[in-house]
Order: sequence, then structure tokens, then C-alpha cells
Amino acid sequence: MQARDIPRDYNAADDLVGGNLAAGRAGKVAYIDDAGQCTFGELADRVNRFGNHLLSVGLKMEDRVLIAMHDSIDWPVAFLGAIEAGIVPVAVNTLLTPKDYEYMLCDSRAKALLVSPPLKPQFDPFLSKLPFLKHVLVPPFAELLSKSNPELKAAPTTRDDPCFWLYSSGSTGMPKGTVHVHASMRLTAELYAGGVLGLKESDVIFSAAKLFFAYGLGNSLSFPLAAGATTVLMAERPTPDAVFKRLTERKPTLFFGVPTLYAGMLASPAFPGKENLNLRSCISAGEALPPQIARSFKERAGVDILDGIGSTEMLHIFLSNRPGEIRAGTTGKAVPGYELRLVDEQGNAVKQGELGELLIKGPTAANLYWNNRAKSRGTFVGEWTRSGDKYSQDADGYYAYGGRTDDMLKVSGIWVSPAEVEAALVSHECVLEAAVVGKEDEQRLVKPKAFVVLKPGKQVTAEELQAYVKSKLAPYKYPRWIEFAAELPKTATGKIQRFRLRG
Repeated sequence: MQARDIPRDYNAADDLVGGNLAAGRAGKVAYIDDAGQCTFGELADRVNRFGNHLLSVGLKMEDRVLIAMHDSIDWPVAFLGAIEAGIVPVAVNTLLTPKDYEYMLCDSRAKALLVSPPLKPQFDPFLSKLPFLKHVLVPPFAELLSKSNPELKAAPTTRDDPCFWLYSSGSTGMPKGTVHVHASMRLTAELYAGGVLGLKESDVIFSAAKLFFAYGLGNSLSFPLAAGATTVLMAERPTPDAVFKRLTERKPTLFFGVPTLYAGMLASPAFPGKENLNLRSCISAGEALPPQIARSFKERAGVDILDGIGSTEMLHIFLSNRPGEIRAGTTGKAVPGYELRLVDEQGNAVKQGELGELLIKGPTAANLYWNNRAKSRGTFVGEWTRSGDKYSQDADGYYAYGGRTDDMLKVSGIWVSPAEVEAALVSHECVLEAAVVGKEDEQRLVKPKAFVVLKPGKQVTAEELQAYVKSKLAPYKYPRWIEFAAELPKTATGKIQRFRLRG
């Protein structure tokens, strides 16, 4: 499917919400959250009412509203209500600092802020200083909705109009406002959710990744709405216990997580038995999935984890393993509808088996980074998007992750992938998580340094881990220093922030 397959005059919210009414699903449950549930018909009513409220307070087509809200039914209501009215929602991480939020509100010039009550104190110190912000709305929105008109004609947007923004997760520094168009949510739903997962109306979706994250937005909003499936939302942090509670009580058929969460679930004594689960498949993204985690999870839960990679810039997964076609230790093959290339530093294609930067060509690429022309031009190069990720491809066409381009280390004149060293460390029975960065030795030569989190109750020495890595990899790749840590710095989406470990 390509963007041209979507009508030129197109509103994403009108399609995703209205399509379920046209299909006769008005009485089917669309969302279940911590406080209750709503049907597709009730969702459509609330979306219209919220869009009308935004218009009634003076917001206009193409104005922006910033959403800093925990996952509940009010989140898709606000997001889709804005889009239905032609207003552009800007979804942001709920675990940031006041400084981050002030930056994003100023950068986006948002006219309204939608903020969950527990997060409001993060914003209060600077709200009066923002020249563009006019309105602050705090959920729950029940009273606001009750006073609004339930009839709303979708704004006359096109498939190429700016639809929503997502700020990049900040795993490599300052977040960037990534602008996506109306066509892209439907396209990711057709290409990945339909083409790879075979998502059906009968599925029940649960994503540990939150709605503000590109991965979570697809999992919990565009995918289930496109298929007419039911979605379980969770406001709290995705700890293993919180996830187990939803897996056993709500019985989802598809679960979306990240490698660090899967590792934490496997390390927990509360891992439920297969008889208490109703999963047909699990999905992982955010970081490369270590093979031993995939194997252990299959043994415990009875289902495969499909490892894939997506990005804020491409909106969702473009490279993935598929049901029945899983190769452990790889990220699979290109999702139908996307083309991939591996290139060297000069932009030339690399040979089979060699590491190269991954470039992606596909219909869901973002338009640009807002107010950042230089980085836009560096990332969005014609029809191709630079991922910043290193990959190699084997003879059968499977892609293996080699780390972030910015994270690569040159040791003894040879490139070393931190991801490869991390995978070796995590394969040790005592290791829960690992992150590898470069550090200069006494001669100012860069060598690998590892930060390691051990599994509860396990003990191992640095020397034992170094010997173990030497037995798995070429000797020059072993970490010269190992520092044990209680936890690793991560984004709210589970990505390890290696830049915070350097120094």
C-alpha cells in the first residue's frame, strides 16, 4: 500500500473512528482502561465532542495542542478529537523534566496544553511565561464533553496535511519535533499490523509502550482502530507485575513490549503459567532482542516474540521477523511496502555480511523535524530516511543489528559494535541488562567499557564476565572495564541512554 492509495481529501480520525461505525461495530468495546470501558460508538461521540470543545475555545485548523497525559480512554479521545477538528496534537513523554516541557511548548508554539493531574505540577512554574499558550485542560474530560456538541464534520484535511507530531525519545540528546501526515497511521496499520501481524477484529491488544511513543501509538490506536480490535490501556508504569495483571485478567491476544521489559518479566517469580495467558503473539521493538530472551519467553509463555525495528521518523516497524519466519538474533526482513539499503560512510552499498548504515524508503516517513532544517536535511534524503542504525544482511536476506552509528567504537583500528558485546554479556546466566560505551585508557585509546545489571540474587565477578565475553567474541572486543549498576538510564520507552554513561 502506498500513500497514493489513500484519497487525497482525507482525515485520519474520520477514517479510523468512522470506519468502525460504518462496519457496524458501534456496540463493540473499543477501549478498556483502569476506570472503565467504551464502545466504538461512545468513542466516536466523545471524539466529536472533544473536537468541538477545542473549536469552541477559539482553536483553529492547524493550531497545535500538546498532550502530556497518562494512558486512559481520554488520551485517544483528545488525540483523535483534535485531528477530527483539523487541529494538530503534539504527543510528549510523561516522564520528562519541567525544562523539557517548557522547551517543547515553546518549540511547538502549542495554543493548548492537555495534562494529567499528577503531571500538572511539572508545568505550573512556567505556564504564565509562555506567549502562545492560551488554554490548559486537565482530564477527566467527562464534564467538558457533556457540554459539547456531539456532531462534528471532519475538517477538510488532505492525506499530506500535517496530522500530529511526536517528539523523539531523546536516546541521543535533545528531542526533535517529528511531523507526520494524515495518511501515515492508516498506512502503518495496513503494512505492518495487517501485513505482518494479521491483526483481526477479534484480537485484544495490550501495549506496555505508551501512546506518546510512535511504537505505542500504532499498537494502541491506529492498529486496533483500523482493524476494529479491542485495546487495553494502562496508566501506570509497565512493571512486570502490572503487565502480568493485564495479561491474566484482560487476556490480550497480542502483547507489545521492549527487550528490557521482557527480561524483567522473565526474572520475576510471578511470571504466569501458560494456562493463564491467551496470547497468540508478542512483539518487541526499541532495541535488539537478545536470542536467549526470545528462547526463554517461548518456553515460559508458549508464544514467539517477533523482534522488529521502527523509529519515530518512520512512525512504526519497517523491519521485522514474521510468524513462522523467525531467525533468532536478527531483526528479520523488510516489512512489505518498505525498501532497505545498507551503505558505508560514503553512501556506497556495503557487501553482504558487512556493517552499513540502514536507510529506509517507505510511505510513512515523517515530513521533517520542526524548526530544524539542518537535521531534517541530514535525515530525510530524497525518498530515503537515514536510521542512524548499523546493520548487516546475511545470504538469506535477514538483517542483524550492529548498534547505533553514533555508538560504534574503533578498537585497535577495527570497528566494534556495542550491541554485539552487550548481547554476549546478557547471554550470561547472571546478567539481566548491559550497556557498552567507549572509554579512553591510559594511552588515550578507546576501549569498551560495560555497565552491567545483575539478575536478583545472582553474583558474578568482572573478571568472570570478561573471560566469558572472550569465549564468545574476538578477544579485542571484550570490555576492559565492567561497572555493576542497580539500573541503567533509559527513556520512558525502554531504550538505554548510552550517552548518559559516557564520560
